[in-house]
Amino acid sequence: MHDLGIVIAYTIKDMLKKKTFLISNLIILLFIIVGFNIPNILNSFTPEGEVEGNSSKQKVLVVDSQNIYEGMLSKLNQMDLGYTFEIVNTQESYETIKPKIEKEEIEEALVVAKKADGAGIKIEYIVEDMTMMDTIPQKYANAFTTLYTDAQLAKLNLTQEQINSLKPTMEFEIKQTSEEEVKGNVFVIMLLSLVLFYAIYFCAYQVSSSITTEKTSKIMETLVTSTKPRTIVLGKTIGIGIIGFIQVAVIVTVALICAKYSLPEGILESVLDMSQITPMLALFTIIYFILGYSTFALLYALTGSTVSKPEDVQTANGPVAIVAVIGFYLSYFTMMNPTSNLNVFASIFPFSSPFCMPFRIMMGIASPSQIAISIAVLLVTILVIANISIKIYSNAILNYGSRVSLKDMIKMYKNKDDANS
Repeated sequence: MHDLGIVIAYTIKDMLKKKTFLISNLIILLFIIVGFNIPNILNSFTPEGEVEGNSSKQKVLVVDSQNIYEGMLSKLNQMDLGYTFEIVNTQESYETIKPKIEKEEIEEALVVAKKADGAGIKIEYIVEDMTMMDTIPQKYANAFTTLYTDAQLAKLNLTQEQINSLKPTMEFEIKQTSEEEVKGNVFVIMLLSLVLFYAIYFCAYQVSSSITTEKTSKIMETLVTSTKPRTIVLGKTIGIGIIGFIQVAVIVTVALICAKYSLPEGILESVLDMSQITPMLALFTIIYFILGYSTFALLYALTGSTVSKPEDVQTANGPVAIVAVIGFYLSYFTMMNPTSNLNVFASIFPFSSPFCMPFRIMMGIASPSQIAISIAVLLVTILVIANISIKIYSNAILNYGSRVSLKDMIKMYKNKDDANS
Protein backbone atom coordinates (compact mmCIF):
# COMPACT_ATOMS: atom_id res chain seq x y z
CA MET A 1 0.00 0.00 0.00
CA HIS A 2 2.90 2.34 0.74
CA ASP A 3 4.31 1.90 -2.77
CA LEU A 4 0.84 2.38 -4.24
CA GLY A 5 0.46 5.67 -2.37
CA ILE A 6 3.86 6.85 -3.63
CA VAL A 7 2.93 6.11 -7.26
CA ILE A 8 -0.46 7.84 -6.84
CA ALA A 9 1.16 10.92 -5.29
CA TYR A 10 3.85 11.02 -7.97
CA THR A 11 1.25 10.75 -10.75
CA ILE A 12 -0.88 13.56 -9.28
CA LYS A 13 2.11 15.87 -8.87
CA ASP A 14 3.35 15.07 -12.36
CA MET A 15 -0.07 15.86 -13.89
CA LEU A 16 -0.38 19.15 -12.01
CA LYS A 17 3.10 20.25 -13.12
CA LYS A 18 2.31 19.84 -16.81
CA LYS A 19 1.79 23.23 -18.46
CA THR A 20 -0.35 21.72 -21.22
CA PHE A 21 -2.73 20.26 -18.63
CA LEU A 22 -3.06 23.54 -16.72
CA ILE A 23 -3.37 25.70 -19.84
CA SER A 24 -5.96 23.43 -21.47
CA ASN A 25 -8.12 23.48 -18.33
CA LEU A 26 -7.85 27.25 -18.04
CA ILE A 27 -8.91 27.58 -21.67
CA ILE A 28 -11.92 25.30 -21.07
CA LEU A 29 -12.98 27.32 -18.02
CA LEU A 30 -12.49 30.57 -19.93
CA PHE A 31 -14.67 29.31 -22.79
CA ILE A 32 -17.39 28.32 -20.31
CA ILE A 33 -17.34 31.71 -18.58
CA VAL A 34 -17.32 33.66 -21.85
CA GLY A 35 -19.93 31.38 -23.43
CA PHE A 36 -22.47 31.87 -20.66
CA ASN A 37 -21.85 35.61 -20.65
CA ILE A 38 -22.30 36.16 -24.40
CA PRO A 39 -25.83 37.65 -23.89
CA ASN A 40 -24.43 40.08 -21.31
CA ILE A 41 -21.51 40.97 -23.59
CA LEU A 42 -23.89 41.67 -26.49
CA ASN A 43 -26.15 43.76 -24.24
CA SER A 44 -23.18 45.89 -23.23
CA PHE A 45 -22.96 47.10 -26.86
CA THR A 46 -26.62 48.14 -26.89
CA PRO A 47 -26.89 51.94 -27.12
CA GLU A 48 -27.71 53.49 -23.76
CA GLY A 49 -31.38 54.35 -23.40
CA GLU A 50 -32.52 51.82 -25.96
CA VAL A 51 -35.29 49.84 -24.35
CA GLU A 52 -35.49 46.15 -25.22
CA GLY A 53 -38.71 45.33 -27.01
CA ASN A 54 -39.26 48.88 -28.26
CA SER A 55 -36.18 49.39 -30.43
CA SER A 56 -36.49 49.91 -34.17
CA LYS A 57 -35.07 46.44 -34.84
CA GLN A 58 -37.99 44.96 -32.90
CA LYS A 59 -40.73 46.69 -34.89
CA VAL A 60 -42.76 44.94 -37.61
CA LEU A 61 -44.89 46.91 -40.05
CA VAL A 62 -48.25 45.35 -41.01
CA VAL A 63 -50.05 46.91 -43.96
CA ASP A 64 -53.77 46.22 -44.50
CA SER A 65 -54.78 48.95 -46.94
CA GLN A 66 -57.98 47.11 -47.92
CA ASN A 67 -59.03 46.61 -44.28
CA ILE A 68 -59.42 42.89 -44.92
CA TYR A 69 -59.00 42.06 -41.24
CA GLU A 70 -61.47 44.79 -40.14
CA GLY A 71 -59.38 45.98 -37.22
CA MET A 72 -58.53 42.51 -35.87
CA LEU A 73 -54.80 42.94 -36.61
CA SER A 74 -54.42 45.12 -33.52
CA LYS A 75 -54.57 41.89 -31.52
CA LEU A 76 -51.15 40.89 -32.88
CA ASN A 77 -49.57 42.89 -30.05
CA GLN A 78 -51.46 40.72 -27.55
CA MET A 79 -50.17 37.41 -28.93
CA ASP A 80 -46.64 37.59 -27.50
CA LEU A 81 -44.93 36.99 -30.84
CA GLY A 82 -41.74 38.77 -29.79
CA TYR A 83 -42.21 42.00 -31.78
CA THR A 84 -44.06 45.28 -31.62
CA PHE A 85 -46.50 45.50 -34.53
CA GLU A 86 -47.31 48.79 -36.24
CA ILE A 87 -50.65 48.41 -38.05
CA VAL A 88 -51.41 50.80 -40.92
CA ASN A 89 -54.31 50.94 -43.38
CA THR A 90 -52.61 53.26 -45.84
CA GLN A 91 -51.19 52.17 -49.18
CA GLU A 92 -47.60 50.96 -48.85
CA SER A 93 -45.53 49.40 -51.61
CA TYR A 94 -42.29 47.46 -51.67
CA GLU A 95 -40.49 50.62 -52.82
CA THR A 96 -41.65 52.62 -49.80
CA ILE A 97 -41.04 49.80 -47.28
CA LYS A 98 -37.52 48.91 -48.45
CA PRO A 99 -35.87 52.19 -47.27
CA LYS A 100 -37.48 51.79 -43.82
CA ILE A 101 -35.88 48.36 -43.41
CA GLU A 102 -32.50 49.60 -44.70
CA LYS A 103 -32.60 52.52 -42.24
CA GLU A 104 -33.58 50.07 -39.47
CA GLU A 105 -36.80 51.93 -38.74
CA ILE A 106 -38.50 48.53 -38.93
CA GLU A 107 -37.13 45.00 -39.01
CA GLU A 108 -39.62 43.48 -41.43
CA ALA A 109 -43.03 44.06 -42.97
CA LEU A 110 -46.15 42.11 -43.93
CA VAL A 111 -48.43 43.46 -46.65
CA VAL A 112 -51.95 42.02 -46.72
CA ALA A 113 -54.02 42.02 -49.92
CA LYS A 114 -56.72 39.99 -51.64
CA LYS A 115 -55.65 37.64 -54.39
CA ALA A 116 -56.21 38.79 -57.96
CA ASP A 117 -59.03 36.26 -58.43
CA GLY A 118 -60.63 37.35 -55.15
CA ALA A 119 -60.49 33.81 -53.73
CA GLY A 120 -58.20 34.07 -50.75
CA ILE A 121 -55.61 36.37 -49.23
CA LYS A 122 -52.03 37.06 -50.23
CA ILE A 123 -49.48 38.15 -47.61
CA GLU A 124 -46.23 39.63 -48.85
CA TYR A 125 -43.40 39.14 -46.35
CA ILE A 126 -40.57 41.66 -46.72
CA VAL A 127 -37.27 41.17 -44.88
CA GLU A 128 -33.72 42.38 -45.31
CA ASP A 129 -32.15 38.94 -45.74
CA MET A 130 -33.79 35.70 -46.86
CA THR A 131 -30.67 33.51 -46.54
CA MET A 132 -32.01 31.32 -43.75
CA MET A 133 -35.70 31.32 -44.59
CA ASP A 134 -37.73 30.22 -47.57
CA THR A 135 -41.30 30.87 -46.39
CA ILE A 136 -43.19 33.12 -44.01
CA PRO A 137 -42.52 32.14 -40.36
CA GLN A 138 -45.09 29.69 -39.02
CA LYS A 139 -45.91 31.94 -36.06
CA TYR A 140 -47.08 34.65 -38.49
CA ALA A 141 -49.02 32.18 -40.62
CA ASN A 142 -50.86 30.84 -37.56
CA ALA A 143 -51.57 34.31 -36.15
CA PHE A 144 -52.91 35.77 -39.41
CA THR A 145 -55.05 32.68 -40.08
CA THR A 146 -56.55 32.84 -36.58
CA LEU A 147 -57.31 36.55 -36.78
CA TYR A 148 -58.94 36.25 -40.20
CA THR A 149 -61.12 33.42 -38.91
CA ASP A 150 -62.13 35.58 -35.94
CA ALA A 151 -63.00 38.47 -38.26
CA GLN A 152 -65.24 36.26 -40.39
CA LEU A 153 -66.92 34.66 -37.38
CA ALA A 154 -67.69 38.12 -35.97
CA LYS A 155 -69.83 38.86 -39.09
CA LEU A 156 -72.09 35.89 -38.43
CA ASN A 157 -73.53 37.31 -35.20
CA LEU A 158 -72.82 34.06 -33.40
CA THR A 159 -72.93 33.80 -29.64
CA GLN A 160 -69.66 33.37 -27.77
CA GLU A 161 -70.65 29.80 -26.99
CA GLN A 162 -71.12 29.05 -30.70
CA ILE A 163 -67.80 30.66 -31.56
CA ASN A 164 -66.04 28.61 -28.86
CA SER A 165 -67.58 25.41 -30.26
CA LEU A 166 -65.99 26.18 -33.62
CA LYS A 167 -62.60 26.77 -31.97
CA PRO A 168 -62.24 23.99 -29.42
CA THR A 169 -59.22 23.86 -27.14
CA MET A 170 -57.40 20.64 -27.95
CA GLU A 171 -55.70 18.80 -25.10
CA PHE A 172 -53.43 15.87 -25.91
CA GLU A 173 -52.27 13.24 -23.44
CA ILE A 174 -49.82 10.42 -24.04
CA LYS A 175 -50.27 7.06 -22.36
CA GLN A 176 -48.13 3.97 -22.70
CA THR A 177 -48.98 0.30 -22.39
CA SER A 178 -45.68 -0.52 -20.71
CA GLU A 179 -45.78 -0.62 -16.93
CA GLU A 180 -42.51 1.32 -16.72
CA GLU A 181 -43.16 5.04 -16.44
CA VAL A 182 -40.40 7.22 -17.88
CA LYS A 183 -39.63 10.40 -15.96
CA GLY A 184 -37.55 13.39 -16.95
CA ASN A 185 -36.65 15.08 -20.22
CA VAL A 186 -35.02 12.51 -22.52
CA PHE A 187 -33.19 15.27 -24.43
CA VAL A 188 -31.57 16.56 -21.23
CA ILE A 189 -30.71 13.01 -20.19
CA MET A 190 -29.01 12.36 -23.54
CA LEU A 191 -27.07 15.61 -23.16
CA LEU A 192 -25.88 14.64 -19.69
CA SER A 193 -24.92 11.20 -21.01
CA LEU A 194 -22.74 12.92 -23.60
CA VAL A 195 -21.02 14.94 -20.86
CA LEU A 196 -20.42 11.79 -18.80
CA PHE A 197 -18.95 10.00 -21.83
CA TYR A 198 -16.42 12.75 -22.53
CA ALA A 199 -15.51 12.94 -18.84
CA ILE A 200 -14.79 9.19 -18.67
CA TYR A 201 -13.16 8.93 -22.08
CA PHE A 202 -10.72 11.84 -21.86
CA CYS A 203 -9.72 11.07 -18.27
CA ALA A 204 -8.96 7.46 -19.26
CA TYR A 205 -7.10 8.55 -22.40
CA GLN A 206 -4.55 10.42 -20.28
CA VAL A 207 -3.40 7.13 -18.72
CA SER A 208 -2.07 5.90 -22.06
CA SER A 209 -0.31 9.19 -22.79
CA SER A 210 1.26 9.29 -19.32
CA ILE A 211 2.63 5.73 -19.50
CA THR A 212 4.08 6.24 -22.98
CA THR A 213 5.70 9.56 -22.03
CA GLU A 214 7.38 8.09 -18.96
CA LYS A 215 8.47 5.04 -20.92
CA THR A 216 10.10 7.28 -23.52
CA SER A 217 11.88 9.39 -20.88
CA LYS A 218 13.25 6.22 -19.18
CA ILE A 219 11.52 7.13 -15.89
CA MET A 220 9.79 3.78 -16.09
CA GLU A 221 13.08 1.93 -15.62
CA THR A 222 13.45 3.56 -12.19
CA LEU A 223 9.83 2.80 -11.27
CA VAL A 224 10.06 -0.85 -12.34
CA THR A 225 13.20 -1.45 -10.27
CA SER A 226 11.65 0.08 -7.14
CA THR A 227 8.11 -1.32 -7.24
CA LYS A 228 5.98 -3.97 -8.93
CA PRO A 229 4.33 -3.38 -12.34
CA ARG A 230 0.94 -4.09 -10.74
CA THR A 231 1.48 -1.19 -8.35
CA ILE A 232 2.52 1.12 -11.20
CA VAL A 233 -0.56 0.32 -13.30
CA LEU A 234 -3.00 0.72 -10.40
CA GLY A 235 -1.21 3.77 -9.00
CA LYS A 236 -1.18 5.66 -12.27
CA THR A 237 -4.81 4.70 -12.98
CA ILE A 238 -5.96 5.88 -9.55
CA GLY A 239 -3.81 9.03 -9.59
CA ILE A 240 -5.02 10.21 -12.99
CA GLY A 241 -8.56 9.22 -12.00
CA ILE A 242 -8.42 11.50 -8.94
CA ILE A 243 -7.14 14.39 -11.06
CA GLY A 244 -9.78 13.66 -13.71
CA PHE A 245 -12.60 13.58 -11.17
CA ILE A 246 -11.49 16.91 -9.68
CA GLN A 247 -11.15 18.34 -13.20
CA VAL A 248 -14.70 17.31 -14.14
CA ALA A 249 -16.09 18.54 -10.80
CA VAL A 250 -14.49 21.98 -11.26
CA ILE A 251 -15.73 22.31 -14.85
CA VAL A 252 -19.29 21.29 -13.95
CA THR A 253 -19.31 23.57 -10.89
CA VAL A 254 -18.09 26.59 -12.87
CA ALA A 255 -20.64 25.87 -15.62
CA LEU A 256 -23.53 25.68 -13.12
CA ILE A 257 -22.42 28.87 -11.35
CA CYS A 258 -22.12 30.72 -14.67
CA ALA A 259 -25.50 29.40 -15.79
CA LYS A 260 -27.17 30.48 -12.56
CA TYR A 261 -25.73 33.99 -12.40
CA SER A 262 -25.22 34.84 -16.08
CA LEU A 263 -28.36 33.48 -17.77
CA PRO A 264 -31.81 35.09 -17.38
CA GLU A 265 -33.56 34.04 -14.20
CA GLY A 266 -35.41 30.73 -14.46
CA ILE A 267 -33.91 29.64 -17.79
CA LEU A 268 -31.65 27.01 -16.19
CA GLU A 269 -34.58 25.44 -14.35
CA SER A 270 -36.62 25.40 -17.57
CA VAL A 271 -33.89 23.44 -19.37
CA LEU A 272 -32.74 21.14 -16.57
CA ASP A 273 -35.38 19.47 -14.43
CA MET A 274 -33.48 19.74 -11.16
CA SER A 275 -36.19 17.77 -9.32
CA GLN A 276 -34.73 14.60 -10.86
CA ILE A 277 -31.25 15.36 -9.47
CA THR A 278 -31.23 13.53 -6.14
CA PRO A 279 -28.37 12.57 -3.76
CA MET A 280 -28.96 8.92 -4.72
CA LEU A 281 -28.58 9.75 -8.43
CA ALA A 282 -25.40 11.73 -7.71
CA LEU A 283 -23.99 8.76 -5.78
CA PHE A 284 -24.70 6.30 -8.61
CA THR A 285 -23.31 8.73 -11.20
CA ILE A 286 -20.04 8.92 -9.23
CA ILE A 287 -19.96 5.12 -8.90
CA TYR A 288 -20.44 4.63 -12.63
CA PHE A 289 -17.90 7.35 -13.41
CA ILE A 290 -15.32 5.50 -11.30
CA LEU A 291 -16.17 2.09 -12.77
CA GLY A 292 -16.36 3.38 -16.34
CA TYR A 293 -13.11 5.28 -15.96
CA SER A 294 -11.38 2.22 -14.47
CA THR A 295 -12.52 0.03 -17.37
CA PHE A 296 -11.21 2.30 -20.12
CA ALA A 297 -8.15 3.52 -18.16
CA LEU A 298 -6.87 -0.04 -17.74
CA LEU A 299 -7.42 -0.65 -21.47
CA TYR A 300 -5.43 2.50 -22.23
CA ALA A 301 -2.70 1.44 -19.79
CA LEU A 302 -2.40 -1.71 -21.88
CA THR A 303 -2.12 0.16 -25.20
CA GLY A 304 0.27 2.74 -23.73
CA SER A 305 2.73 0.05 -22.64
CA THR A 306 2.88 -1.49 -26.14
CA VAL A 307 4.35 1.55 -27.92
CA SER A 308 7.77 3.17 -27.66
CA LYS A 309 7.06 6.55 -29.27
CA PRO A 310 4.47 9.16 -28.18
CA GLU A 311 3.45 9.66 -31.82
CA ASP A 312 2.33 6.00 -31.96
CA VAL A 313 -0.09 6.35 -29.04
CA GLN A 314 -3.05 7.50 -31.12
CA THR A 315 -2.72 4.56 -33.49
CA ALA A 316 -2.40 2.05 -30.64
CA ASN A 317 -5.43 3.59 -28.89
CA GLY A 318 -7.61 3.24 -32.00
CA PRO A 319 -9.27 -0.09 -31.06
CA VAL A 320 -10.08 1.13 -27.55
CA ALA A 321 -11.51 4.36 -28.94
CA ILE A 322 -13.75 2.36 -31.30
CA VAL A 323 -15.02 0.23 -28.39
CA ALA A 324 -15.72 3.39 -26.37
CA VAL A 325 -17.60 5.08 -29.22
CA ILE A 326 -19.66 1.97 -29.94
CA GLY A 327 -20.55 1.71 -26.26
CA PHE A 328 -21.55 5.35 -26.10
CA TYR A 329 -23.72 5.29 -29.22
CA LEU A 330 -25.38 2.08 -28.07
CA SER A 331 -26.35 3.93 -24.91
CA TYR A 332 -27.11 7.27 -26.56
CA PHE A 333 -29.48 6.15 -29.29
CA THR A 334 -31.33 3.51 -27.26
CA MET A 335 -32.34 6.29 -24.85
CA MET A 336 -34.83 7.41 -27.49
CA ASN A 337 -36.75 4.30 -26.43
CA PRO A 338 -35.62 3.81 -22.82
CA THR A 339 -38.06 0.97 -22.08
CA SER A 340 -36.74 -1.19 -24.94
CA ASN A 341 -34.82 -4.40 -24.39
CA LEU A 342 -31.86 -2.89 -26.27
CA ASN A 343 -31.61 -0.07 -23.73
CA VAL A 344 -31.70 -2.62 -20.91
CA PHE A 345 -28.83 -4.44 -22.64
CA ALA A 346 -26.92 -1.14 -22.99
CA SER A 347 -27.30 -0.54 -19.24
CA ILE A 348 -25.67 -3.92 -18.47
CA PHE A 349 -23.07 -4.22 -21.27
CA PRO A 350 -19.84 -3.07 -19.53
CA PHE A 351 -18.66 -0.71 -22.28
CA SER A 352 -21.96 1.20 -22.44
CA SER A 353 -23.43 0.86 -18.94
CA PRO A 354 -21.39 3.77 -17.47
CA PHE A 355 -23.10 6.11 -19.97
CA CYS A 356 -26.55 4.52 -19.74
CA MET A 357 -27.43 3.18 -16.29
CA PRO A 358 -27.18 6.49 -14.34
CA PHE A 359 -29.85 7.94 -16.59
CA ARG A 360 -32.09 4.89 -16.43
CA ILE A 361 -31.94 5.51 -12.69
CA MET A 362 -32.74 9.18 -13.31
CA MET A 363 -35.76 8.17 -15.42
CA GLY A 364 -36.97 5.84 -12.69
CA ILE A 365 -36.98 2.70 -14.87
CA ALA A 366 -33.91 0.87 -13.53
CA SER A 367 -34.82 -1.94 -11.14
CA PRO A 368 -32.52 -2.77 -8.18
CA SER A 369 -31.67 -6.13 -9.79
CA GLN A 370 -30.62 -4.43 -13.06
CA ILE A 371 -28.40 -2.00 -11.13
CA ALA A 372 -26.81 -4.83 -9.15
CA ILE A 373 -26.17 -6.92 -12.28
CA SER A 374 -24.75 -3.89 -14.13
CA ILE A 375 -22.29 -3.07 -11.32
CA ALA A 376 -21.33 -6.73 -10.93
CA VAL A 377 -20.63 -7.08 -14.66
CA LEU A 378 -18.50 -3.92 -14.60
CA LEU A 379 -16.50 -5.13 -11.59
CA VAL A 380 -15.82 -8.51 -13.23
CA THR A 381 -14.84 -6.73 -16.46
CA ILE A 382 -12.44 -4.46 -14.57
CA LEU A 383 -10.80 -7.43 -12.83
CA VAL A 384 -10.37 -9.30 -16.12
CA ILE A 385 -8.97 -6.24 -17.95
CA ALA A 386 -6.71 -5.41 -14.99
CA ASN A 387 -5.31 -8.94 -14.99
CA ILE A 388 -4.61 -8.84 -18.73
CA SER A 389 -3.24 -5.28 -18.65
CA ILE A 390 -0.89 -5.89 -15.74
CA LYS A 391 0.42 -9.13 -17.24
CA ILE A 392 1.14 -7.61 -20.65
CA TYR A 393 2.37 -4.35 -19.08
CA SER A 394 4.94 -6.34 -17.06
CA ASN A 395 6.41 -7.85 -20.21
CA ALA A 396 6.05 -4.90 -22.61
CA ILE A 397 6.94 -1.87 -20.50
CA LEU A 398 10.70 -2.17 -21.00
CA ASN A 399 10.37 -2.90 -24.71
CA TYR A 400 11.91 0.03 -26.62
CA GLY A 401 11.81 -1.55 -30.06
CA SER A 402 8.93 -1.64 -32.46
CA ARG A 403 5.31 -1.54 -31.36
CA VAL A 404 4.09 -4.77 -29.73
CA SER A 405 1.70 -6.69 -32.00
CA LEU A 406 -1.43 -8.53 -30.95
CA LYS A 407 0.37 -11.83 -31.44
CA ASP A 408 3.17 -10.65 -29.14
CA MET A 409 0.64 -9.55 -26.51
CA ILE A 410 -0.97 -13.00 -26.52
CA LYS A 411 2.45 -14.60 -25.99
CA MET A 412 3.21 -12.16 -23.17
CA TYR A 413 -0.06 -12.96 -21.45
CA LYS A 414 0.55 -16.71 -21.68
CA ASN A 415 4.02 -16.33 -20.18
CA LYS A 416 3.50 -17.58 -16.64
CA ASP A 417 7.11 -17.21 -15.58
CA ASP A 418 7.24 -13.47 -15.48
CA ALA A 419 8.84 -12.64 -12.17
CA ASN A 420 7.56 -9.06 -12.12
CA SER A 421 3.89 -10.00 -12.25
